Amino acid sequence: MSTVESATGVPQSVVGSTAADTGAVGTAVNKLATMARDSVRTVIAASMVGTAIEFYDFYAYGTAAANYFPTVFFGQTGTAALIGSLLTFAVAFVARPVGSMVFGHFGDSMGRKTTLVVSLLTMGVATFLIGCLPTYRMWGGAAVALLVACRFVQGIGLGGEWSGAALVATENAPESRRALYGSFPELGAPIGFFLSNGTYFLLEMFNGSDAMLAWGWRVPFLLSSVLVIVGLVVRVRMEETPVFRLARVQNKVVKSPVKVVFATSWRQVLQATFVVAVTYTLFYTLATWSLAWGTKTKAQGGGALGFSNEEYLLMLMIAVCVFAAFIVVSCLLADRLGRRRILVFSSCALVVFSLVFPYLLMGEGKRDFVAVLVFLCVGFALMGMAFGPIGAFLPELFSANVRYSGSGIGYNLAAIIGAAFVPTIATWLSHNWGVRSVGLYLGVMAVCCLVAVATCRETRDADFTR
Repeated sequence: MSTVESATGVPQSVVGSTAADTGAVGTAVNKLATMARDSVRTVIAASMVGTAIEFYDFYAYGTAAANYFPTVFFGQTGTAALIGSLLTFAVAFVARPVGSMVFGHFGDSMGRKTTLVVSLLTMGVATFLIGCLPTYRMWGGAAVALLVACRFVQGIGLGGEWSGAALVATENAPESRRALYGSFPELGAPIGFFLSNGTYFLLEMFNGSDAMLAWGWRVPFLLSSVLVIVGLVVRVRMEETPVFRLARVQNKVVKSPVKVVFATSWRQVLQATFVVAVTYTLFYTLATWSLAWGTKTKAQGGGALGFSNEEYLLMLMIAVCVFAAFIVVSCLLADRLGRRRILVFSSCALVVFSLVFPYLLMGEGKRDFVAVLVFLCVGFALMGMAFGPIGAFLPELFSANVRYSGSGIGYNLAAIIGAAFVPTIATWLSHNWGVRSVGLYLGVMAVCCLVAVATCRETRDADFTR
């Protein structure tokens, strides 16, 4: 029976009782023991590459929406154009829950592998096409309509990405290291961010604003095709996860997982939504709103801090290294101390941060590198603490037969609540009420997360095959 355990990664007690009690299922489980299981290297690559592309695409769009799209697709500068541009940013987040239901259905009924390949391809094609679109000067309002359409399709593909990647990691993990394995897709976030901002940083270093508006903004979107090809090669070669294979052998796969998840696990969907929402709010406050605040004049919807795009992007890339380090730290602690303790700590710390950070950004015409770097590094450290454990925590809230759907729907509903309109709302709040109002907004989201975590059970020792 130990052979079954080593091949499938499931507890001996679960597999042992199944094999002993039912002949047909026992035979199937024994066959499952001979199936290949992906190496740690393959699990890392397959789970990390997709989320790296996911976040690369979104960061590229967020940076472009803050800096270039007001002119490229709205034909003007100023707060109105910036808000219009950031509203197109929200379209993909609205589409993501739809994508999570579509891909969740196939991920729970057909398997994780094929679903992940299709979601990555959908996302990649839409991102590449954004880089090929005509501008407002060329096609007028039709250009904006095409941008919105591509953004919507991008969101559909993204809706199936994170949950599938998280399952590839956690359903291949030893029980005592599930949070650490869950950090693999989470690390895709800082990697994607670094690649995206690094691309813009190099482009802006060697090209002026006219060149960036003319063609430079397209380059990050077109380059995403390289990442997509790499991701597809890795995912086509990987195996189906052991937990899903076991569910299929035991006839636990359901025909309508989305219907089942809302009938049996709606409470967990709500919990997952509000646990994740604050991480989205924090991230887009740090990476998108603060970029505009730090580099734009008051007339353009910024805070007149006097930074160039290159300077602010460099500070963001330094801070994102802190983000990556704290993802790993938080996951190691979550495996040792439990998921809830880490998430409660990060939520409380975020409440304090939301009250303090406005004082670091309230200068006008002052390029205070130290204050802004402290804001970014502390913010991203807390982001890592809050974001890391959810790679294991969300899947552990749901049964294996609805895990793709449940974790995906919760994660992507959080995108609407926590991210879709964050840059727009934060820009409007800061322009009309000052930067303290942005801190208050973040604080409210942190309290919502704290309440959601308080209602959750500890999942560290959950039976992942149930």
